[in-house]
Amino acid sequence: MKIALGVTGGVAAYKAAELVRRLQQENLDIQVVMTRAAQEFITPLTFAALTGKKVITEMFGADDASPANVESAIEHIAVAQRIDLLLVAPATADILGQFAHGIAGNFLSTLYLATKAPVVVAPAMNVNMWEHPATQENLATLRARGVHVVDPDEGYLACGMTGSGRLAATETIVEKVRGVLGLRDDLKGSTLLITAGPTREDIDPVRFLTNRSSGKMGYALATAAIRRGARVVLVSGPTDLQIPEGVDWVPVRATEEMRNAVLERAAGADIVIMAAAVSDYRPAGALSQKLKRTGERLTLDLEPTPDILAELGRAPIENGQARVLVGFAAETDRVAENARRKLASKGADMIVANDVTQEGAGFDSDTNIVTLFLRDGREIPLPKLTKLEVANRILDQVLSIRKVS
Repeated sequence: MKIALGVTGGVAAYKAAELVRRLQQENLDIQVVMTRAAQEFITPLTFAALTGKKVITEMFGADDASPANVESAIEHIAVAQRIDLLLVAPATADILGQFAHGIAGNFLSTLYLATKAPVVVAPAMNVNMWEHPATQENLATLRARGVHVVDPDEGYLACGMTGSGRLAATETIVEKVRGVLGLRDDLKGSTLLITAGPTREDIDPVRFLTNRSSGKMGYALATAAIRRGARVVLVSGPTDLQIPEGVDWVPVRATEEMRNAVLERAAGADIVIMAAAVSDYRPAGALSQKLKRTGERLTLDLEPTPDILAELGRAPIENGQARVLVGFAAETDRVAENARRKLASKGADMIVANDVTQEGAGFDSDTNIVTLFLRDGREIPLPKLTKLEVANRILDQVLSIRKVS
């Protein structure tokens, strides 16, 4: 997992070196970004030696138009896209103000605007600066936008004053990072089989039937499970997503391929989550040559595809092994009614249902709004969350189900 660590200009900047070492112990890959003011307190060479990477200190390179410097000019976008979290420690009052007001004044503040990764800030400053209404208003704005704040400790400050403003302890910051990333060990020893993405059913050599699934929910589940210590087998239909690091990735195309891949691997999994949006129907017979336009109306003969979830729900568990089976229901109407019916008919332990017509819950969104339907009759509605947050809530419930069973 990759983290960008922003170091800004305060006396506490030297503590960021210790923080780098501690984050590396969590198997995190650190890219350090320093503001100009930070370099007055600690040199980039220190962080380069610790991380083995170039430290980013400027928005732009030299004043020539070589390919290397053209790449440097958009480096903030490249970093923004590849990190899993942006951590700023120490975070000065100045950088908090830039973040709160959307000011792209340097590489770090531009990176903040460009990334969709979660953001954690650990402020450190003089007590009067910390308590100033402007600072507190900026923090309130950032919290409202979902930025995670590690409040400073109280104590003796470098300026000689006593009060709040001292950078939080390294362990406190690391624990916040672990929590935001979902780094836990509660799935250690478990094997999860997860399906994701759409399937494609051929009409002819150039056309196929499919759906609008992006695969983001299934990939978020795989990412969350890996971070919680599980072994993950991800059976994926066609997507444009980056394969989560550490998963056993099995690419498939058609529903029949997905069925075969799932059934072949299900015996080795103690948790199966069917997040893929499989095609319910396929052409009764794919044509071997392209279907030509004639100007006439055409009727496409469709037949049902295999119902993988139901097949898993009916299958006996080998060696009496306990297994949790989770299905998904993407609905456009009567969500609860349809989810309950699916829960009963498929033999699943939980159905995760959403109304895909609802803003923030549809296909290809980075967020989701779901309700968890359980065998014991409970319905657990979740607010709009990122798909990674939804994934962790689902895994929390899976663990509860397994504990009860």
